[in-house]
Amino acid sequence: RQMCIRDRISRHYTGLAGRAHGVNNGFYPLGSCTMKYNPKVNEEAASLEGFAGIHPLQPEHTVRGALRVFDLAEQYLCEITGMDAMTFQPAAGAHGEFTGLLLIKAYHHSRGDEKRTKIIVPDSAHGTNPASATMAGYSVVSIPSREDGCVDLDKLKEAVGEDTAGLMLTNPNTVGLFDKNILEITRIVHDGGGLCYYDGANLNAVMGIVRPGDMGFDVIHLNLHKTFSTPHGGGGPGSGPVGCKEFLRPFLPGFMVKGPQSIGSVKMFYGNFGVVVKALAYIMTLGREGIPEASSNAVLNANYMMNKLSDLYQMAYNETCMHEFVMTLEDLKHDINVSAMDIAKALLDYGIHPPTMYFPLIVHEALMVEPTETESKETLDEAIEVFRSIYEKAKADPQSLHQAPVKTPVRRLDEVTAARKPVLRYIGE
Repeated sequence: RQMCIRDRISRHYTGLAGRAHGVNNGFYPLGSCTMKYNPKVNEEAASLEGFAGIHPLQPEHTVRGALRVFDLAEQYLCEITGMDAMTFQPAAGAHGEFTGLLLIKAYHHSRGDEKRTKIIVPDSAHGTNPASATMAGYSVVSIPSREDGCVDLDKLKEAVGEDTAGLMLTNPNTVGLFDKNILEITRIVHDGGGLCYYDGANLNAVMGIVRPGDMGFDVIHLNLHKTFSTPHGGGGPGSGPVGCKEFLRPFLPGFMVKGPQSIGSVKMFYGNFGVVVKALAYIMTLGREGIPEASSNAVLNANYMMNKLSDLYQMAYNETCMHEFVMTLEDLKHDINVSAMDIAKALLDYGIHPPTMYFPLIVHEALMVEPTETESKETLDEAIEVFRSIYEKAKADPQSLHQAPVKTPVRRLDEVTAARKPVLRYIGE
């Protein structure tokens, strides 16, 4: 009987796994999330007994190999980002944002500059940016983007003042564009006495090519699950290490040693060690030549796909993009009532994970597409053909897209009701 139960359980979870879509299953162009392939060598490295079988409370002399991992990872990530020091305690990207803002706060406090209570955040920022600033006790000042999708310098100058603690910025930004005025942006903030925080969500477009530290940023968080190929979400715990320039080093969190100005621990022990092992394996596998090559290929893939679709789909910004591009379906929605949601749902019937929908908020009916560097030209061509065929179908029979998807185990859900009246647990009969 026990064998029978085990078989049923195994088949049950195998069936569930077949319903899940990941990078191993097919194209996964989730914009701003960098859903890149997780090399199996990373998993093998993290599974080595000397790494997997240790405990953070062991005597230091018995875990020197693990400590060497942190040292190497800090050295390489500081080289890639242009920072001087790194902490691996933060458990995720948003946790890293919060930690970085606490460094900024501690810096101003150490100088007795208590009047700096505001963080400037562009309107194209990730939603976690204003949330993290608020959690750190700051007021958020939103500044608009120009028509070209970049920071409005005049509005930035108006916003910077004696109450400015810092600026949070992603570059390339959330519409996939590298801000050509980045040095002027960080200079304006520094001249006003503020610090500059770099959201590392889009670092995959520029790693090994340009460094945030050279752009004028003082503190940065990294998403190891994005840029450095460790698993997302259910694939394992996250890690959002925070790097900083030398003058902020005294404020970094720590486990074994904390200076008098440290913000204290933000997580138990050293951080999610296994994730750092995986990221280090990725960096050492690619090396100095492979890191910029990965970025270059990500940018090439995005521009190839954007150009192959621009005759049908309206691009939010008709410029060379970085690793992602944003389409606006505002005209389709207005003319034939086909929304970004309809296109995204239709993609499911072709085995393609939908792009990011309705983000960034400054683009109406937005679809943000990010084909990562590991996707082949054949895969991109197949995806382009799917996008084009869905567009033609929308024009010929718009009503059919309102029913999509029709081939998935679960049809289109009532997402409004699900959001307003969530059922959070299963109640058996």
